[in-house]
Amino acid sequence: MDSIGNFFSEYGALLFEKTWEHLFISFAALALGVIVAVPLGILLVRLPKIAGLIMGIAGVVQTFPSLAILAFFIPLLGIGKVPAIVALFLYSMLPILRNTYIGVKNVDPNLLEASRGMGMTAFQRTTRVELPLAVPVIMAGIRMTAVYLIGWATLASFIGGGGLGDFIFDGLNLFRPDLIIGGAVPVTLLAILLDWILGKLEKAATPLGIRLERGEA
Repeated sequence: MDSIGNFFSEYGALLFEKTWEHLFISFAALALGVIVAVPLGILLVRLPKIAGLIMGIAGVVQTFPSLAILAFFIPLLGIGKVPAIVALFLYSMLPILRNTYIGVKNVDPNLLEASRGMGMTAFQRTTRVELPLAVPVIMAGIRMTAVYLIGWATLASFIGGGGLGDFIFDGLNLFRPDLIIGGAVPVTLLAILLDWILGKLEKAATPLGIRLERGEA
């Protein structure tokens, strides 16, 4: 307990700062991933001839070692938060893109045909039929990605991006278990908390009819 108290007395203010840096990097990458991957996933449903190619490219990028991607962006973007966010954004693409594509593609064709019969435009069918029905699958991808990004964001420390990874890697370099724990425990707690919050958001965003069918309402 004394070591914990000493850690907070010595690094309390810095821990708060690094936590916010960590959240900023993670959420910036997640926001970019959602902004790009969700519309792209919807578009790919309309373009089945190239959907396999795009999904394959996204899958290949996902297999690249994270440190290699971070290092790749250093000559292009330098060091700091920007290359870290860009690299994490690339990693966030595949789960969100895949879930959006699957969710929209699996919408009941009979419902789409009924919406056409009601005179809905393509935009209205997308926003009022396809997206609401695909929300549970899309949110599952976003939720999984967000939790992953919290962990991956620790690697931003390697290129001067900051975050809680600074504590972890400083602890490894200095043989300081207290620094390692001081970085690893908040990362774990953030991931658990974010998963719980997004789980609640996923349930709230799911149409009532789907929740009743699942017995969740």
